[in-house]
Amino acid sequence: MPTELRIAITRVREVSGEEVPLPRYMTPDSAGMDIYADLESELIIPPLGRALIPSGFALAIPQGYEAQVRPRSGLALRSGLTILNAPGTIDADYRDEVKVLLINLGDQPVRIQRGDRIAQLVIAPVTRVQWQEVDQLDATSRTGGFGHTDKKST
Repeated sequence: MPTELRIAITRVREVSGEEVPLPRYMTPDSAGMDIYADLESELIIPPLGRALIPSGFALAIPQGYEAQVRPRSGLALRSGLTILNAPGTIDADYRDEVKVLLINLGDQPVRIQRGDRIAQLVIAPVTRVQWQEVDQLDATSRTGGFGHTDKKST
């Protein structure tokens, strides 16, 4: 059974019409909650265009946690719509409206309407690091990077 955490959430926008849903899990085993666009009017994102989409809510994330804003795989597959700074991080001390920075990597304009599901929100624990500066790192069998495992051994 997953751990449950209570997080305060508030609606921050007064847009005429029906309220968009707050983030929610779409299936019992979903790791991410869908975020909905809280737009006043339709928005078209041209190919290679980007837009900052309001969500209509703000969070009070507890210390020791962060919220990660991640792309929705279906949008990426169907239209090339993804998050420019994926994953976007919402720190525990941030209290303003959550906004989603979308980019259209597809070859056709993408239409975003009020209430569209545009991203996912995952709450995750944060590990704080204390650097321990050393003269040399422990050796491992791995050498190289950026494709080194693609090379065939001789």
